[in-house]
Formats: sequence, C-alpha cells, structure tokens
Amino acid sequence: MAVTSVPVVSKIFADLKILHTRFARLVLGVAVLEDIVLWLALAVATTLAGKAAFNPRQMSFHLISTVGFFVLGLTIVPRIIKRINKARFNILAKHAPVTYAIAVLLAYCVVAGALDVNLVFAAFLAGFAVVHKKRKLFQEALEAIGKVSFAFFIPVYFAIVGLKLDLIRGLSLWMLVAFIAGSCAVKMLSVSLAGRFAGFRGLDLLNLAITTNARGGPGIVLASVAFDAGIISPKFYTTLVVAAVLTSQVAGAWLDYVLRKGWPLLTPVIGGDVAHVAEEALPVTQSI
Repeated sequence: MAVTSVPVVSKIFADLKILHTRFARLVLGVAVLEDIVLWLALAVATTLAGKAAFNPRQMSFHLISTVGFFVLGLTIVPRIIKRINKARFNILAKHAPVTYAIAVLLAYCVVAGALDVNLVFAAFLAGFAVVHKKRKLFQEALEAIGKVSFAFFIPVYFAIVGLKLDLIRGLSLWMLVAFIAGSCAVKMLSVSLAGRFAGFRGLDLLNLAITTNARGGPGIVLASVAFDAGIISPKFYTTLVVAAVLTSQVAGAWLDYVLRKGWPLLTPVIGGDVAHVAEEALPVTQSI
C-alpha cells in the first residue's frame, strides 16, 4: 500500500505542466527510492511464500539469490551494462540498438529464471540498467520498444488482470472501504510526519501525501505478483486493484483543484528564492 506510481504521477505532472517544478522533482525522487525498497521487500515476501514445505537450506539459498540478484541489479550490473553500451566493440548496439536492448532484457529474464526469481523483478532491474540517455540512438530504440509495449503488451497485461477480477463474488465492500480508508490514513500520517521533519507545513503536507498515495500501474503489478505467489486472497487482490485506480484518480483531481485555486504546491523556500516562487506559480499563470 506504500507504492507510488511513478508513471501515473509523471503523466499527471506533464498534463498539468508542473513537471519542471520543485514539487515534481521531490515527489518523483522519493517515489523512485521508495519503490526500489518495496520491490525488494516483495521479492523477499514471494520467496518466503513460495515454499510450501519448510526447508531451511533451500529457502535460505532462494532468499539469498533473490536479494543478491536485486542488490547486484541495482549497483554493479547497471554500471557494467552501461560501459558495454558505449563500448567500441559493441557492434550490435551501434547497428541494431533495438535488438541489443531486447537481448539485454531477455538476458535478465534468463538469469532470473535460472535463479527462480520472479520475472517481474528481472524486468524492473533490466529497465533500470538499460536506460542510457547520453546516446541518442539507443534512446530512440528504447522509445520504439516502449511504443510497442504501450500499444500491445501493456493492454494485454491489464486485460489479464481484468480476467482475474471478480467484482461480484470476489469483492468485499467492507474490505474495500476499510482498506482504502486505513491505507490512505497511514499514507497521510507517514508522509505528514516525514514532511514535518523535512520542514514542510500545512497544505504542503497534504499535497505531498495525496500525490504519493497514487498507486496506479505499479500498485496493480505488485498486487498481481502477490496474488500469483499466494500471499493474498482473491478478494484482497480485487481490493488492491480498485484502490490503485481510485487513489490515482484522486491525486490527479486534487492537484488540478489546487492549481485552479492558485494555491502553491510547496511553500516557497525561506530566504526569498525567487526562482522557486516563480516555478511553483508558473502553472497558474499559464492557465490564466
């Protein structure tokens, strides 16, 4: 329930023309770091849940391999791959960047399959390693893969998610209401507490809490992984999916309301930083 959808939040910021602001940079920076920790926690949870019989040696090996795969995939391996990306001997990356990018993605899946690590984690780490903005050709290849993914694979994935949902027998209204109310309350309190330590007050805390509460696609993916691993029940899976959709809608509507009212997303920093004041007020000026 702590996940923040970086794609959904980024799209909201882009549509509202606030992607350049200090508020957007803060939210997205926190969301990326937070999601990495959450993916690692889910990897450990699925490892523990995937063993019907308790075998300490086998479970320890599986847990170590999963955590090791994640740690290496976030630290050493991306640096190696980025060096290979720009190496002179890498003819494939120069002349067939799309093929090279897909090969790297599949290589991650092969290693994950050999270690019995969930393939969703392999995809996440492969995307983290492959991005190399300094090479325009390679960036265009990733954009081409992204267009195909958004046009075909992602709609198919969400169609599969829809097939798993049973909104008649698999939905508990009381569970849905209780979870959304409880999870949103926890998110608001935790973000507000952290925000106060960071020096924010009042409307700033509310803006940060509601925006980081948007769970979107990643929330649905995490729910699907947990459901496939047998960690959650069908009713709770449906609850998580519905919560991910609703929290994303609320975040977009709230930010749009704040901007229409002319309220600042973040209080200007103390010390008269005119640049920060101007950039937070820019979306309001543009809308007028």
